[in-house]
Amino acid sequence: MWTADEIARLCYEHYGNRLPKQGKPEPNREWTLLAAVVKIQPTAGQACDRSDGPVQVTKEVVSMGTGTKCIGQSKMRKSGDILNDSHAEVIARRSFQRYLLHQLHLAAALKEDSIFLPGSQRGLWKLRPDLLFVFFSSHTPCGDASIIPMLEFEDQPCCPVSRDWASNPSVETNDNLEAPEDKRKCEDPESPVTKKMRLEPRTPDGTAHRQSFGSQERGPNPPNVNSSHLTAEELATVTGMTPSGARVVDVYRTGAKCVPGGAGDSRKPGAAYHRVGLLRVKPGRGDRTCSMSCSDKLARWNVLGCQGALLMHFLEEPIYLSAVVIGKCPCSQEAMQRALFGRCQNVSALPEGFGVQEVKIQQSDLLFEQSRCAVQTKKADSPGRLVPCGAAISWSAVPEQPLDVTANGFPQGTTKKGVGRPQARDRVFLKFFLRTSQLQAKVCISQGISP
Repeated sequence: MWTADEIARLCYEHYGNRLPKQGKPEPNREWTLLAAVVKIQPTAGQACDRSDGPVQVTKEVVSMGTGTKCIGQSKMRKSGDILNDSHAEVIARRSFQRYLLHQLHLAAALKEDSIFLPGSQRGLWKLRPDLLFVFFSSHTPCGDASIIPMLEFEDQPCCPVSRDWASNPSVETNDNLEAPEDKRKCEDPESPVTKKMRLEPRTPDGTAHRQSFGSQERGPNPPNVNSSHLTAEELATVTGMTPSGARVVDVYRTGAKCVPGGAGDSRKPGAAYHRVGLLRVKPGRGDRTCSMSCSDKLARWNVLGCQGALLMHFLEEPIYLSAVVIGKCPCSQEAMQRALFGRCQNVSALPEGFGVQEVKIQQSDLLFEQSRCAVQTKKADSPGRLVPCGAAISWSAVPEQPLDVTANGFPQGTTKKGVGRPQARDRVFLKFFLRTSQLQAKVCISQGISP
């Protein structure tokens, strides 16, 4: 029906052909992240779930987002006129909500080209049964999904840290890495680790000594473990080996911090540095953010749907993703499953129609041309520092103002003096609520009831 490479190629082409230069990274100097939602619809007379042969489908990008930034807690505003989270996945889902709202307007106007059909309850709609939505991200989501075993034969993602991690696990970078306060750089989407332990830490006299993985601050030997009851990653944590026999030398690290007040990372050297399955907040620049990691948000969408609480007032059932496709980058199928739905299996007492969705997870072999890895390869020995793009692009398949570009949580071009003024408010945000109010009035009129 479709492949991961087809989804990735479609999104990359849409980014290159449909999005203007505004908000895109400066060539050979900046990089960014990309996410999108793709609508999958069978051609006339076919169904997505048929089993008697391949299904011919049409694929359409209905929302897209780019971005790498998230504001810190100190920059949040009580007036709510700033975007707290501008990671690509969040921007893409936000744009998707605009698309859903537009389609609800079409449904309320009895337009046949809407993706919605009247539900069994008066004034509510449901998604056409032959439609699917695939979420694409050019990188592994920040947070729990980014904690991946690093095998000894893999190319190491960064230069070693010049500190004896066995005696002091605090974060320190060398001259080739970002300064410690640059928290977002910890979350390199092409290589979620930007800081890793030195495999041969030095003693105080400067000589190197070797440590085996199994002896690094693990204490007594663990009891006998039946590996058949463990996932590959749990087995790697206990034994330092994968089922294939490859030695795990470390894990790809995430810059996302554990939620305050709950369990935290062990911060032990090597593969035991992180504890998996925990809720995390995004890293920020200078101070902690209050935005949950993209792994946590995707997990929430797989339980509560992507439509949000406001649009749910007009829907009979939530809008779920059917699959998640990741671009070429370090990625683990098990880590993605654990982060996106595995840790949600005990969620219960949900309203009717809601449930934990075990989305299909695939990875493409196609690299995003403006990812950090791709830009760094092109840049090669060129002078200058490579930095994440400060702008975020929001695009939605709607007729009215489909594109919006923001920076630092405000519309691009907003000055310090302009903050707080009406023109500094997010135009997409305002139009969304205005259109929602219009939809409510339209629904009431069509149903012959008072608004």
